[in-house]
Amino acid sequence: MSIEDRRQLNKRKFPHWEELNNGGRKYWLEVKGRHGRMARYVKEVNDREETTRFYQEIYNDIDRLMEIHEKTPRDKGHKNVGE
Repeated sequence: MSIEDRRQLNKRKFPHWEELNNGGRKYWLEVKGRHGRMARYVKEVNDREETTRFYQEIYNDIDRLMEIHEKTPRDKGHKNVGE
């Protein structure tokens, strides 16, 4: 799969993205939960559109970041960052 093919696939899966200083990109998808909370799935890629980091951010009902669950490059489990 070419770099452009991977880029187009990422854009379809993740509606939000931004360019990073290293030539890569940061893509994200926001999902509302049943209890009014939000999860954001974040994928960071290098300039060849290869995944370098993938993690989930969990927000409370007032949009404050509460947890991060890093899954790639190594699953580190949930880390509480909110009060």
